[in-house]
Amino acid sequence: MQDELKSKIAEFREQLSEMEGYLKISTKREELANLEAEATEPEFWNDQNKAQANIAATKNLKMILDPFDAITTGLDDADIMLELAEAGEEEALGEAAAELKKVESSFQSLEMQSLLGDEFDANGAYMTLHAGAGGTESCDWADMLYRMFTRYADQKGFKVQIMDYQAGDEAGIKSVSLLIQGAYAYGLLKSERGVHRLVRISPYDSQSRRHTSFVAADVTPELDDDIDIEIVESDLRIDTYRAQGAGGQHVNTTDSAVRIVHLPTGVVVQCQAERSQHKNKAAAMKMLKARLYEREQDLKRQAVEQLYGDKGEIAWGSQIRSYVLQPYTQVKDHRTDEVVGNAQGVLDGNIDPFIEAYLKKNR
Repeated sequence: MQDELKSKIAEFREQLSEMEGYLKISTKREELANLEAEATEPEFWNDQNKAQANIAATKNLKMILDPFDAITTGLDDADIMLELAEAGEEEALGEAAAELKKVESSFQSLEMQSLLGDEFDANGAYMTLHAGAGGTESCDWADMLYRMFTRYADQKGFKVQIMDYQAGDEAGIKSVSLLIQGAYAYGLLKSERGVHRLVRISPYDSQSRRHTSFVAADVTPELDDDIDIEIVESDLRIDTYRAQGAGGQHVNTTDSAVRIVHLPTGVVVQCQAERSQHKNKAAAMKMLKARLYEREQDLKRQAVEQLYGDKGEIAWGSQIRSYVLQPYTQVKDHRTDEVVGNAQGVLDGNIDPFIEAYLKKNR
């Protein structure tokens, strides 16, 4: 057993060395030191926005450095335990094995963070769900997905704000736009962009027939104000309307809701989360900026896909995942072939297996 533990420690140290270079750990330590020094300055809280940005950046860096340091410490402790075991301390061997289990858990956490290295992965995310054709059945499916994603966000400690909410005529949701804020919210949720398909016996069908419903999910990163996206005022059509919601549960009910249409692209954003029209317009403009940026990135990705003959994976409207509740229960992601048999668990927000498989495939 002692030789086996020694071999594991050597293997872990080799992996750690590779990840140190890949994750640029020394650079991140310098960045963290600079942020912490900045936070000790007397005028730090004079600029609230800058202070909050500092705190968010510090938290993001620690999400990588903390598990890295935990692994380093754990391996050093396991080495010491093995030396004590060689010296005759019987309990030390078991303690070394327990320490390596902790190291393995920290490696899983660090590996997930290593998959989140794209430009805006650390940012918050805008998510919009649109019910497809199918009336009440599709609206109910949109409501189920809304519940799934908000539960997932709760599990991760993310903050969810409803930007716009359009209830279905009889039940469910026609569309809902969310701002999901938290470390790496966009990096995790970008895998959910596309069409989600549900197969089940419809509770709205008196003959209990099987129905197939579709809901489109759009996910874009929350962008900082310093990202340069040019928007010409004359390209916009701005409408105001009375906010609507489920009995006032989700949004306010004043004449302050704002809809902005970007005429050249047809991109539409809506916001009714705030009490004032001015604030709703500012929030909608920020969402529009994010949508236009993501659209530009999509066009670039599609151009590359045409060169390599890989069609459809990025294109909006592609079916990414099927949730089957009848005649069997299974959720399958068509991009990664990841399958989970516990469909109810997935609908309760346990979507980590699909997110991890997507990130590993696209690393």
